[in-house]
Amino acid sequence: MDSTVKQSVRQQRKFLTQHLKGKLSHLAKTLAPLINDPDLLNDHLVKAISDLPYCKYIYVLDASAKQLSATVSHANVKLEDIGRDRSLRPYMKNMFVPRHGIDFELSGSYISSNKKRPSITGVQLIRGEENERLGFLGVDYDLRELPREENFYEEPRTWRQIKGDPAIRSGLFMQQRAESQMDTRIDDIMSILEELMLENGVHHCQIHYSSSRVTIWHVDDPYTYRILTMDELSDSEICLAYPKRPYFERNIVPREDIMKIFKQFSALRFADETVYLRSGSLNLVNGFIGLNFSCDGTHYLTFDDFLSRGLDFWFGESLSENLSEKDSEAGKTSPDSCEIKPAKRIDLSHLDEILEDIAQRGCLEVNQIINLLDAGTVPPPLDSLSKTDRDYIHNELKSIMAVYEGKICSL
Repeated sequence: MDSTVKQSVRQQRKFLTQHLKGKLSHLAKTLAPLINDPDLLNDHLVKAISDLPYCKYIYVLDASAKQLSATVSHANVKLEDIGRDRSLRPYMKNMFVPRHGIDFELSGSYISSNKKRPSITGVQLIRGEENERLGFLGVDYDLRELPREENFYEEPRTWRQIKGDPAIRSGLFMQQRAESQMDTRIDDIMSILEELMLENGVHHCQIHYSSSRVTIWHVDDPYTYRILTMDELSDSEICLAYPKRPYFERNIVPREDIMKIFKQFSALRFADETVYLRSGSLNLVNGFIGLNFSCDGTHYLTFDDFLSRGLDFWFGESLSENLSEKDSEAGKTSPDSCEIKPAKRIDLSHLDEILEDIAQRGCLEVNQIINLLDAGTVPPPLDSLSKTDRDYIHNELKSIMAVYEGKICSL
């Protein structure tokens, strides 16, 4: 469990402890004189439960956690539970350990044996006149019925990496990216998505590159998602299907950063044929980016952190080649070999500047550079770049030339 979630749970437990401790302590004192009379115990518990509105069950145990009373609820009295041994139940595990001054324990959540629901139990020690342990008062609660503070935990705004299916990771180097329908029209589709987010109220999208579909959420109907296939994404008139909306007031991602994020998604998609992006998500309201790679590893980070990290952060210097050589020497592939670890940071905008410079040289020279890269030769403009960066430039140049093929630059 994430540390921030744990902190939120601790706050809720503190709230519940404060709510329950005083009442149960007072009730335990009134039960001490009745500890040896089951009928009096039952009558007293029936009256006491009316002061415990959220309580599901209440009962009294002896010093060894064998049940002395019936199990009393707001609806009935279960006499058949008398004599039941509760010593091994999860809420009793700490009650037999001597702890000076601690007579109350709020258990951790567990699944109840009867209703099979998440439950929690407050256990209060019952003491005699000479402070000896006479038994225990147990009070069961259904988690769904307990009062709690109405606050959400905050998602940590730090980079998080989650490993995926080991079977996928172990077979990583036996696969290669297959060009999807979306890959062939990536620039047009990114433009349509940008328009939907800027002008049509879409605040969250998840782009599935490998299966060529996009899932979107709209500010007017945030509880429902909509799936856009290539049939819808291939037509820019899809924007007419959604109402025109101003940029959502809760969005924290600057308008001008949306396309930058999509371009970096594309770079991660095409930068390597083995380790590549399968899906990417962008939430404009909380500013989080989600990335799922071919190795089934998933990453979450904020948009500004994402934009500050270049391709070498994700892939390192020729990551796929280095790992393939390493695994080839070992005679196997490693399940953890696709873990993406921080490398040096670069600015993706620098690569776009190089692309712009090459594009300005004209179609003939651009095609010459593409042909050299296809043949495995590094042309002078790119000889100072890493293989990852060159692959990015290579794919971008081919995408650019595909637009003009058969039109301006038929060579």
